[in-house]
Amino acid sequence: MDSSPDFTRIVVCDSDTGAVLKQGYAPHPVDRPEKGGRPSDVDPQAWLLSLGEVAGGGLLEGVQAIGVSSQQNALVPLDAQGGTVRPALVGGDKRAQVAAADLVDALGGRRAWAEAVGSVPQAAQPVTKLRWLARTEPDNARRTVSLLQAHDWIVWQLLGRPMRRATDRGGASGTGYWSAATGVYRPDLVELALGHQAALPEVLGPSEPAGTTPEGLLISAGTGETMAAALGLGMGLGDAVVSLGASGSVMAVHPEALVDSTGMITSLADATGMHLPVVTTLNAVRALRGTAELLGVPDLEALSELAMKSTPGAHGLVMLPYLEGERTPNLPHTAGTLAGLRRESMKPEHLARAAFEGMLCGLADALDVLRGRGVEVRRIFLLGPAAELPVVQAAAPALFGVQVVVPQPADYAAIGAARQAAWSLGVSQGTLDPRTPPAWQGAAAQALEPGDELAVGQAVRQQYVSVREQAHPGAFHA
Repeated sequence: MDSSPDFTRIVVCDSDTGAVLKQGYAPHPVDRPEKGGRPSDVDPQAWLLSLGEVAGGGLLEGVQAIGVSSQQNALVPLDAQGGTVRPALVGGDKRAQVAAADLVDALGGRRAWAEAVGSVPQAAQPVTKLRWLARTEPDNARRTVSLLQAHDWIVWQLLGRPMRRATDRGGASGTGYWSAATGVYRPDLVELALGHQAALPEVLGPSEPAGTTPEGLLISAGTGETMAAALGLGMGLGDAVVSLGASGSVMAVHPEALVDSTGMITSLADATGMHLPVVTTLNAVRALRGTAELLGVPDLEALSELAMKSTPGAHGLVMLPYLEGERTPNLPHTAGTLAGLRRESMKPEHLARAAFEGMLCGLADALDVLRGRGVEVRRIFLLGPAAELPVVQAAAPALFGVQVVVPQPADYAAIGAARQAAWSLGVSQGTLDPRTPPAWQGAAAQALEPGDELAVGQAVRQQYVSVREQAHPGAFHA
């Protein structure tokens, strides 16, 4: 099961091969804010209602084990009776931006946080939501005695609300109060944020079940969507994912946790016992949409078609796509840059090409942050709707310098949750090693090689780096 911010999807897989046998979908019955967008507060019962709707009609008939993935960073504060103190705090909750800055200062700066838990507080993280709760809703903060995330709460409900509450290391690593490097909670950071201690769920091992329902269904530990998607894609050492959303992210499988004093790397754990260091950029597809609006083209497909009329390097035109500040490099108050304007480069197709190359070069910068810390990257999974665009597929392999794989669209988070469930089931039956997940067939995908364009791509990248260094000298060394 994958409980995203907007819907629940169930994918029923064969436990031996991973073949998808059945699937179903239902939206969450959530009221939208008047001005559009996702709400920041959601009644967790909406997740169960959606789950009940999609599971009806015999979809789970014959199922032996269930895994749950869910939206990350959703905080469910519970009272002494196990009831929700208030609606869950979900999404990229910008209300907590001031709280994040407060927490950074309260512990002594970014380095102190990175060394403590592998990440620097961001507005979306549970630890930051706790600080916001304590400052904004002190009565609710005082009533909060236990903390769960979305997948923890759903698993707990499926098991009938037992005394034992559990999570997994992947979900725990994003809270801001559990360290992937040490494998232990920092309850002092919960107290720093909330004002008092709170009970935290037990962190289970990757193949360890959370329990069994009265009907005999095994429920695995569950995990966050990022970790579940990595498991569903079949990622291993040498693999990275570049995700093209409004913002961008790069994550890779690594055998150990990375402590980054600059805060650019968020050190997450994966769902297999390995680690998922993540580097985020604030500007990815949002830079493309802005360029499309500027040029008066209707959508990203039209922008891609226009960009394909240009050539690599966009006739010397370079865009630094820092339209809303930037996180990698850490330039929160900067603006974008358009450099290399000459009479011959002042054409719509060159600006379109520069926007795509700028987005990809910014993500290549993020990749280099990981490579600079010894993370091996031999293959990149490219995700997001923009990954299907011809100009992205033409430019990405040469700019990233390795094979780029574009998986066929699928709910890889739900498939990863199913793979985790099959793993727990196999271990409980004595047929699988608790250290190795089941060997399912990898994602169907199109593989793109740098080929003869590698030298051209590296020249484009160097052109970008030169402009970046002129505009923001030493940005990656501050």
